[in-house]
Parts: sequence; C-alpha cells; structure tokens
Amino acid sequence: MRLAQISRPALSRLALAAGLGLAAGPALALDELVEKQSFTLADFVTEGGETIPEMTLGYETYGTLNEAKDNAILITHFFSGNSHAAGKYAENDPAPGYWDSIIGPGKPIDTDKYFVVSADTPVNLGAKNPNVITTGPATVNPATGEPWGMDFPIMTIGDFVETQHGLMQQLGIEKWHAVMGASMGGLQAYDWAARHPDKLERVIPVIASGYADAGLIAWLDIWAAPIRLDPNWNGGDYYGGTAPDAGLAQALKIVTFHAGSPEFYNPTFGRDWTAEDADPGQSWQHEFKVVQTLNDGGAARAGSADANHLLYLARANQLFVAGGTDGDIFDGLKAIDVPVLIIHSNEDEVFSGDAVRETAAIIRSDGTPVQVVELQGVMGHLDGVVSIAQAGEQIRAFLSEPES
Repeated sequence: MRLAQISRPALSRLALAAGLGLAAGPALALDELVEKQSFTLADFVTEGGETIPEMTLGYETYGTLNEAKDNAILITHFFSGNSHAAGKYAENDPAPGYWDSIIGPGKPIDTDKYFVVSADTPVNLGAKNPNVITTGPATVNPATGEPWGMDFPIMTIGDFVETQHGLMQQLGIEKWHAVMGASMGGLQAYDWAARHPDKLERVIPVIASGYADAGLIAWLDIWAAPIRLDPNWNGGDYYGGTAPDAGLAQALKIVTFHAGSPEFYNPTFGRDWTAEDADPGQSWQHEFKVVQTLNDGGAARAGSADANHLLYLARANQLFVAGGTDGDIFDGLKAIDVPVLIIHSNEDEVFSGDAVRETAAIIRSDGTPVQVVELQGVMGHLDGVVSIAQAGEQIRAFLSEPES
C-alpha cells in the first residue's frame, strides 16, 4: 500500500495501536470469544541456576487439539506483547489480538485445522494489565511475602522457551507443528529450533535476526536507561511507594520510536507543531507533534506496565544466544535443521535486513531449507505485526509442507 493512500491521522492511530500491541487487521475476530487460562510450573530452575518456587503464566488457545495431538502451533510474543495473538475477550473489545489477520478459521494459520497456543512470558511488560498473567519482579516472593523486586532471578530467552516447554508437557503435546513469533518472539522461535530440535517440525521467525549483536545490546540499554535514571526507581525497590512511571514512559517512548521507520515518521509528522500557534521556538511549553505523540503514547502504555519488568526483558534479549550455547553465538543457528521461513522488513531499524539475511545464510550453510519473505510497508519493525497478512499465503503453504 502506498503511503499516499493513507491519511496522516490514520497513520498516527495505526502507529499508536501497533505500539500498544493492538492489531490493525480486520474488524472481525475469531467466532468465539477467547478465554485467558493459566498454568503453573513448580520449582522452575533458570539457566542461571536460580529456583523460582511458583512460575505462573497465562496462555490462550484457538482451535481444537486433535486426537493425535499433532496439529499444535506455538505463537511466541514480542517485547511489549503478550499471549493475546488473536480473537477478542469481549464483543466490545476495541481490537482483536495482534495477529488476528492470520489466525482464525480459514486464515493462513487456520484454526479449523490447527490448535494454536500462545503464552505470556515471565517478566512480561504488562504486569498491571488484567489480561496478562506473569511471574516477575512485581510478583510476591513466597519466601518474604513482599514483591521480588530486583532479587528476582535474571531471565533469558531460553528460560522463556522452557516455560513454554512446560506448558507443552501439561497439554500433552509431544511436538509442535510449528513455532512462530515476532521480534522477541522470533528469538524464542530460533531458540526452540536450536534447543529442542525434536519438539517441532518447522519454525517461522518474524522481524528477528538470530543473534543479539553489539548494536542490539546497546539499543536495549538505551531503551532501559530512563528507568534507572528516574529517582523513584530506587534500585528497583519502589513497590508500595511511588513507581518510576516517568522513566518508564520515556523508556516506552524510545521503544516505540525505534520500532518505527523514517518512511513513516517524516511524511506523517514532518516538522509540524502540536498546534499552529504552539511554536517550540517561542516556549518550552510548546512541542513538535512527533515528540508529543510519542510522549503521550509512552505515558499511556506505562499505565499497564512495570518498570522492573522492562529491565528484565531488556537483559533477557541482550543475553540471547540461540540454543544457549557457550561457544560461538552462531553455533545454535547452525544446529537448526528443521525448515525455516523467515519473514522480515528491510526497513526494520531493530533487526536490520542485513542481519536477517546473514541469519538465513548461516542456517542455510549446512543444507537446512530456508525461505525468506520481505514485507513491504512504511512501519519498519512494526510491519511484522501490522503487515503480517502480506505473508499469509507463504505462511499457509509453509505450514502445509510435509514434515522433512
């Protein structure tokens, strides 16, 4: 779709919706309302060797698990997302789950054929969201009766995968037909293929390269920096007091901006002020429209988020190495031997097109079949959510391929 075909106000709403993890797909969601469920893993041991007595997380399912239990697809979510990948919780919900355009009856991930599972991660950003069930720093530590705070064990992408593996076992599923996820969900998808090669038939990473390089590690630190600079953060000990919401709002502002693209921001906002008579050159109370939009969006998102959880998510992404290997960071990618469908945007400022293509080449280097689909759009990283339907037929065909 050409930029000229979309009005500026519509693009502004689209950017805000994508930043909030809402879908920009069709208004009609799954026929039946989605029910949020939860599962608990007792004495969950992290990759760092720490034990969490009760790991309770939320999940959603769409479709029906067949008698052979071989039609299950796992959806892993992005940094600021959660398990709400499709459908609605109530008829009057303003929007369905973020990938509703491809998950549902007759859609590329056809719930008349597949049983789709989507789970909340530990340390989920939306700790204050009533539709998110997660365990993390904001959760009460049973040993102390107080929130864990920064005493909560450091988590890795591999730990997220192991919680999903625990859910898989509880559901009686021996092998995923596919694992698919966007951004941080893409990292989890790569990790599944490297860590549990016998537990899935194929993998679909979306808007994600297969490693955390120096640039991503630095960007994640920049995302988190405003929280640590907020005096209310208090070293993570703010539960029961004033939360560092100002720092959190600025952190989310940075995340949202980084996930966009100059092809979106420049035509949409340009150098416009918030109002014709609000010249930023005349008063500090006046602001550029792009800055005000990002400020407002960050503040709105902070209301359902937790600052410490953002810090933990940033660290988990910084630590990412596919398969948890201690050797070369590419060893885990080389170990992937199931078919791979990589979907990305060349305008992505978080996971660059070059990094995605290099990932594909590394996985393909030993003969593993890899397909790469490039999305077209102006939303940069966010195109992996709002424009995913472009890859719908490739997804449908890839899921229908016989197991190798």
